Amino acid sequence: MVRRLPMILIALLTLALAAGAQEIPAGTHISVRTGSSLSSGTSSVGQGWQGTLARDITVNGKTIARSGATVHGKVTYVKNSGRLHVPGQITVRLTSVETKDGNQLVTTSAVSRKGASHTKSNATKIGGGAAAGALIGGLVGGGKGALIGAGAGAGAGTGVAVATGKKEAEIPAESMLSFTTTVASRHR
Repeated sequence: MVRRLPMILIALLTLALAAGAQEIPAGTHISVRTGSSLSSGTSSVGQGWQGTLARDITVNGKTIARSGATVHGKVTYVKNSGRLHVPGQITVRLTSVETKDGNQLVTTSAVSRKGASHTKSNATKIGGGAAAGALIGGLVGGGKGALIGAGAGAGAGTGVAVATGKKEAEIPAESMLSFTTTVASRHR
């Protein structure tokens, strides 16, 4: 019996420590600030990112992670922008939170960003080029010149749209992102 006493004490101590460790339950809202910028033009799936907690995480009246604590995440989806259509997209998830009990792995909702639409800027560039071409062609060659000028101007406007058209999705540094845990956390 005396020989078993140290093993029983170790088992009890282990259980007490495990009971004191707090999990982050499913449904917990976590607000973070990104530490660096992320872009659909430069990021890749699986790329890690780091940030800080924007607000304390409190569970059952106990603060288990303080504002300013380090958080980590991963890029889970990236689509580069096309030149004339389909703006860029980027999706990120939170993967861990530094708590008073150590690093806790978390499974969260995703946060996505989409680049600006190409439609308005492309229409302006192509339409403006066509109008300018028609005006110049009409002044130089009359009605037939206006028609030729409109075609040439639209082609030039399309060239400008192609050259300047990428609309990548951006998550700037220091952006505030909000995640929701989907399952209870676990210690790493």
